[in-house]
Amino acid sequence: MDGTEPEAFAAQDGRIIAVGSRRGLSARFRSADRIDLDGALVVPGFNDAHSHVSQAALARVRVDLADVTDAEELQRMMSERAALVGEDDWVLGHAFDERNPGLGGMDRRFLDGVSTTRPLVLIHYSFHKAVGNSRALELMGYRSAQDAPAGGELMTDADGRLNGWMYERAWLDPWLPGLQGTSVASAGEMRAQVAALRAVNDEMHAVGITSYCDAIVTAVEQDMYAAALADNVLTPRVNMLQWYSCFDEQAGSPSFSNPERLRLAGVKMMLDGALSGGTCLCQRPYQSATGSDNGLQILGDDEFAAIVRRVHGAGQRVAVHANGDAAVDKVLQVYESLPHPAGQRMNHRIEHCSMVDDSLIARMKAIGVTPVLFGAFIHFHGQEISSFYGPDWSRMICAHKSLLTAGVEVAGSSDYPLVPADPLMAVQSMVTRRSSEGLLLGPEQQLSVSEALGVYTVGSAHATGESHIKGQLTVGRLADFVVLDQDLTAMEPSEIGTAGIRSTWVGAECVWRNS
Repeated sequence: MDGTEPEAFAAQDGRIIAVGSRRGLSARFRSADRIDLDGALVVPGFNDAHSHVSQAALARVRVDLADVTDAEELQRMMSERAALVGEDDWVLGHAFDERNPGLGGMDRRFLDGVSTTRPLVLIHYSFHKAVGNSRALELMGYRSAQDAPAGGELMTDADGRLNGWMYERAWLDPWLPGLQGTSVASAGEMRAQVAALRAVNDEMHAVGITSYCDAIVTAVEQDMYAAALADNVLTPRVNMLQWYSCFDEQAGSPSFSNPERLRLAGVKMMLDGALSGGTCLCQRPYQSATGSDNGLQILGDDEFAAIVRRVHGAGQRVAVHANGDAAVDKVLQVYESLPHPAGQRMNHRIEHCSMVDDSLIARMKAIGVTPVLFGAFIHFHGQEISSFYGPDWSRMICAHKSLLTAGVEVAGSSDYPLVPADPLMAVQSMVTRRSSEGLLLGPEQQLSVSEALGVYTVGSAHATGESHIKGQLTVGRLADFVVLDQDLTAMEPSEIGTAGIRSTWVGAECVWRNS
């Protein structure tokens, strides 16, 4: 990923110490172990700059609904878990997707049919909303729609009674209270957490991921990662974004025994809602999923600006979830107001940064902001994006090409488990700009294969301030790489996602092999 294509490289202590020809390196390092990859294509390890691996792991410790398609099965799974816990213990189902025809009737009444004495909540796969039973609403203090906090909504039936659905902060605050309280979501026994995390990490390695940035981390998730590191089973390199309500400038940043394996990369906030869910904050009106003519602003302007300034003042990177162009504009206004000593940049981020225009891009370039764009959302959610925002808007959604052309560093991300983590499908999506149904959205944003690979390697390393050690297979950088079974540049663009991973390596150690 530096423009050269050497035949071989040598690694020592997990780092690349030389690149060149096979013959030249063999003569130079006569006693080295030799690993022959049989002419396969080797690229730097894929780096997912925004995912939620910890939530995927915790879902397996709780009630994992990712593959549930039938209401009776969901009811059975929730009932079985409810029977095993005390009356005050919350029962949480993860990755619920109400778009499935068999799960379309989920609401307060349905969950009351499971239990009225134990609090039950189904967390939507997007994390932007959830639905609870009557007991859950009671414990959260929700009795009417007016009880919703600023930046959140409580949905009602036609008669005005709460139907159990909670949007944005109405759900996020009980789930992620930070320093202000205790989460409704129990993490479970640590051994089970670490086992689930190992399983998810193996699945990440199977698609070529060597590094990722977990985009919502509280003390619960941090403790899980730290335990895996202490047990020597944290095989990928993990960056963490601390949820803003957990941020304490007086406490300082946590330190870990191996910061190249586990480190804090910044502080995460949310300003608006979801792109595919139709709740992002836009400059033009549209028919959003909440029934209004726009999405939700989660934090008020003054509160948002105050938190950003606190985090920036403490020397931490800020990472703000902002999908709509109105939300991106608000983030940039605050970033532009921050003091920047000459020659110093904090490399603040905008997570997703889904809708932009040329003026927003120019402002990002001027102050050194890194947008962390969805890699495969056009493939997985192109139809929904077009339905919500129309083909004209869709031209500048996930505007990889416009950003790169302007000289902006762009990071790649999946937002896993909202969508599959597969970076090769992300590369295909960025190159073709076609949905899984074949819909073409914004062909002017199509990338070359090399550019798309750069987003998921060089760009993602830049997003966490690690360009000096990640993203390229050059001398001095970490020997994290992926061995592919095909040359992506020679494939039909629409078939890139079918390429296979032969093996995945972290620090020159094989962490996954297709046996």
